[in-house]
Amino acid sequence: MAVTQPGTNPGPSLDVIAIGRSSVDLYGQQIGSKLENIASFAKSVGGCPANIAIGTARLGLKSGLITRVGDEQMGRFIREQSAREGVATDGIVTDKERLTALVLLAVEAEGVSPMIFYRSDCADMALEEGDIDEAYIKSSRAVLVSGTHFSRTNTEAAQRKAIRIAKANGRKVIFDIDYRPNLWGLAGHAEGFERYVKSDRVSSKMKETLPDCDLIIGTEEEILIASGADDVLGALKEIRRLSPATIVLKRGAMGCIVYDGPISDDLEAGIVGEGFPIEVFNVLGAGDAFMSGFLRGWLKGEPLKTCATWANACGAFAVSRLLCSPEYPTWTELDFFLKNGSKHRALRKDEAINHIHWASNRKGDIPLLMALAIDHRSQLTSVCDELGVDYRQIVAFKRLAVEAAARVADGRGGYGMLIDERFGRDAFFDAATKNFSWIGRPVELPGSKPLRFEFSQDIGSQLVEWPLDHCIKCLCFYHPDDPAELKSEQQEKLRALFEAARKVGRELLVEIIASKNGPLTDDTISTAMEELYALGIKPDWWKLEPQASSAAWKKIDAIIARNDPWCRGIVLLGLEAPADELVKGFEATLAAPSVKGFAVGRTIFSDAARSWLSGKIDDEQAISDMAGRFRELTEAWLKTRGLGS
Repeated sequence: MAVTQPGTNPGPSLDVIAIGRSSVDLYGQQIGSKLENIASFAKSVGGCPANIAIGTARLGLKSGLITRVGDEQMGRFIREQSAREGVATDGIVTDKERLTALVLLAVEAEGVSPMIFYRSDCADMALEEGDIDEAYIKSSRAVLVSGTHFSRTNTEAAQRKAIRIAKANGRKVIFDIDYRPNLWGLAGHAEGFERYVKSDRVSSKMKETLPDCDLIIGTEEEILIASGADDVLGALKEIRRLSPATIVLKRGAMGCIVYDGPISDDLEAGIVGEGFPIEVFNVLGAGDAFMSGFLRGWLKGEPLKTCATWANACGAFAVSRLLCSPEYPTWTELDFFLKNGSKHRALRKDEAINHIHWASNRKGDIPLLMALAIDHRSQLTSVCDELGVDYRQIVAFKRLAVEAAARVADGRGGYGMLIDERFGRDAFFDAATKNFSWIGRPVELPGSKPLRFEFSQDIGSQLVEWPLDHCIKCLCFYHPDDPAELKSEQQEKLRALFEAARKVGRELLVEIIASKNGPLTDDTISTAMEELYALGIKPDWWKLEPQASSAAWKKIDAIIARNDPWCRGIVLLGLEAPADELVKGFEATLAAPSVKGFAVGRTIFSDAARSWLSGKIDDEQAISDMAGRFRELTEAWLKTRGLGS
């Protein structure tokens, strides 16, 4: 680790800090419908600077955000989601008097997206000079100011203070013109989509800012308002008269033109990046994605043509998808697209790109997972039937299992739970308070072959109700030697589940048990996985039975590496094997780095369940018994990995 000598300046730790609007966007999920007729909405972080902070973070820049949010759930959502995206949140101020801004939006037709801004005395418009910390501004190589925040005296003062600090310390100033007429009081509440209303007052404020800028980006309408001119060429010349900044003219589907010197009489005489013809789905937020792509290149010293190409590509992603910041590409995704392109004009339909988008935006690395599986239904009802015990006792027992696992985890990472919905709803509520790294829940009808879902075959409608951080688990009794008709039916079911999981944004674990349906050789599981991968099914996790040899594990590992290098990994199942047999299985997995842990149930809870349900032991004894067995397995797993306890 480098050591900073006393009296030396370690240099900026951030690449860019964006200042201004932050909101919660509520996007209508019914496409081609008027906003009046929208029935459900998808929630995301919005507002030009907030979008850019997230967009640049996804592209590998170190970004920060200065804004205000309300002291309520929506404000906390913006703060928490920004942090999850890797955005520095030091500059997000909580306003105890005002509410977080909301925006309601819809996609009514191609390029037509009506919106309503709920911003009356909202938190971000209360930003003031006191919210601008000099040390924080100096911690970044650049600050980005946005047009809307010059519309009020207090927000203007805050941005101008940031500009003064930046200029005094040799930092870059970026100006996103970000013109929304109704946020200047120049259009009605229903005209949120209105792009241009001429205003000398707005132009005057914009022109005061231009001389301090190093980079100015805007659409044709925004260039006009920033200059006060009546035509685009005249606007560019006026901006150049006032500022030596690099000027980027955004032209929608035509890409952009970059001007880095004198403005000639030929509007086309600038630097043009590569364009990407795509189907326009939703134009909202495309400019913020564009800015993010441009800044990724500009702040890293890339040629302006490269910056423009990356900006155009990021804009293409945004207009091809529904939401704003959640749809922006990661650097991994953008790099793949630039190298490989897409056969789809509608990028949202490209499965390869969508998978990279999904996998590279999953939050939280889980390099270790030791889970107590208590999702069993038929096994526990059988014990109840045998003992003549009411099934409602299973509900209480599963809550004890959560307590047992939590005692072992003790707040540390790497621990999880598998809990079912039929008997485990109360246990879910308990688990939510225990800080587990992972919670999974099954969807299969126990014992079904061919595979059936437990409550309804319309699986997508069920998943919408799940918390976002609950992972779907599906057990399938699948063997490569199964009859063709059975195999096809099960494959179709798993493919439908995979598509539903991606549609609703939930992770998927596929559990394969082959040993109950035929011989288990070194090739059995790897062949089964290869067949599912060939269908485009790419689970986030696999749950597999122990293998007889390291050769089998090496083949499984190779299948994952070849088909989905972004897979989170494998967890072992137990099948009620004795603990010593499971430990031997743990050691065999050293041949496969993809194996990240285990999700074991009956080995841990079977004895306690029978004794507790029959009244032979009390709650504390059941908890202690399960915790002891779970602890032994976790310690054994950690020992095989040289991790200690």
